[in-house]
Amino acid sequence: MSLAVDREVGRHIRHRRLRKKVIGMPNRPRLCVFRSHQHLYVQLVDDVSGKTLHGWSTKHERLKRVARTGNVEAAKALGTLVAQACAERGITRAVFDRGGYLYHGRVKALAEAVRAGGVQV
Repeated sequence: MSLAVDREVGRHIRHRRLRKKVIGMPNRPRLCVFRSHQHLYVQLVDDVSGKTLHGWSTKHERLKRVARTGNVEAAKALGTLVAQACAERGITRAVFDRGGYLYHGRVKALAEAVRAGGVQV
């Protein structure tokens, strides 16, 4: 196997291990992250009812001003957008699901920006 395939398999294993413990409730939904090379995707999920409450990405219209979408600055901008939308919906707490990715770089910047916006993650 190639190194890229091994990394992806390892991420899936870590994600399955995390999902055993991380469960989104109606009062505290799961904030899950998917990271591609060029973009970040974030969703609020209620696992009890099996519904996605809302989803955002760096492709959002309000993030057009960000020159590159695959860097830490774009992740911070996305985090503030997520925090604003959560405040509008009345969500003050969420469970952070890092998707098997290391808590480093873009994933860490996103989580810290959401926390700075007033959501307990």
